[in-house]
Amino acid sequence: MHRSGFITFFVIVSCITLLFDWYVFSGLRTLSMGWSQRARVIMLYGYLLISVGVTVVFLIGIGSLTTAKGMTPFHEWMLSLFLTFFVTKLVFIIVLSLGDLGRFVTGIATNVTKPTSQQTHPYFPGRRKFISELAILLAAFPFTGFLYGMFKGKYAYKLHHKTIYFEDLPEAFDGFTITQLSDIHSGSFDNAHAVQRGVDLAKAQKSDLFVFTGDLVNNAAWEIEPYFHIFNQLKAPFGQFSILGNHDYGDYIHWDSEAEKAQNLETLKQHHKTLGYRLLLDEHVMLEKDGQKLALIGVQNWGKGFIQIGDLDKAMEGLDKDAFKILLSHDPTHWEEKVRYNPTKIHLTLAGHTHGAQFGVEVAGIRWSPVQYRYVDWAGLAQNDGRYLYVNRGFGFLAFSGRVGIWPEVTTITLKKKVA
Repeated sequence: MHRSGFITFFVIVSCITLLFDWYVFSGLRTLSMGWSQRARVIMLYGYLLISVGVTVVFLIGIGSLTTAKGMTPFHEWMLSLFLTFFVTKLVFIIVLSLGDLGRFVTGIATNVTKPTSQQTHPYFPGRRKFISELAILLAAFPFTGFLYGMFKGKYAYKLHHKTIYFEDLPEAFDGFTITQLSDIHSGSFDNAHAVQRGVDLAKAQKSDLFVFTGDLVNNAAWEIEPYFHIFNQLKAPFGQFSILGNHDYGDYIHWDSEAEKAQNLETLKQHHKTLGYRLLLDEHVMLEKDGQKLALIGVQNWGKGFIQIGDLDKAMEGLDKDAFKILLSHDPTHWEEKVRYNPTKIHLTLAGHTHGAQFGVEVAGIRWSPVQYRYVDWAGLAQNDGRYLYVNRGFGFLAFSGRVGIWPEVTTITLKKKVA
């Protein structure tokens, strides 16, 4: 980060958080009324020490983002702790401010209809302790939720299984299974044993085909190297195939030269080979079973608002128009913009990219995430006129070192022939 930009950022963040801390401190003073002097001092000044300390360490961490490594797990942890405290304080402040507004309105209503000589109540009555208690109770929900997401949620792998029926699926592939991982973001990992649990879940599916749909790293090829021995365990009878995602091109950090950046991409491509994955770069392969075939197509990244170099037409060159086709494409906007209305029917597209924002709700039929305001298809299965898209919620995490409500995903898909 440039020095002038960091100073501006430091001043803005410092002012906002200090204002938040001042207001929260006032609420905690009300909350601690009736406590012993010792307990009040420990609680009030302990809060200030921790809250201000988290902000200072966060700002120091942001100021150290000057190398080509980008965000390390340390930076992600500092960002995550800062966000945890920021959101918690924001909820506390909203509740407290509503209570303060209410007592101000009450004060006006009590006095405005009386002559000045008869106004015995203040326009701003004292804050009720109940409001501070309610504020801290409600603020505890995001606080504990974020902490769970950081310590447990980001490795709480969930299996999602979908069975999809197709009228024109070759009979030999009826019951064919695919395991999909996406968005590994290996540069963010901080617990190799937990990562192994996720890979073990994928291995346990014993699928016919394994596919990986992009973002192996955050920025640099070396990030995956400590995890070669884990991700090369993924094997399938019909092979392991992969594509590139927007982060794999190294576009989000500074390189000393274009040649260095290009070499990083070439190294990453070799790493796919080391893992045992065949990297599809705007090309297709034919999978054969009992004399029948289906086409597996893989394109480079094409995303609305992101790098757009994937060439679907090139990937399908020489392919029979009537072949059953499965496409690996990292960004779901590619399906929305280029695939679902393509003259050539692509039966199933497997994507990732969105992470489900790593935050949201998927309970009892309720599905919400802030990412839905950016992406129409952000997780799970979508279809248009017999053309299906599945968006994986991601195996890893990025920036926020956690997941809340949108858990890391291992996907299995079963292809079935629809019986007339």
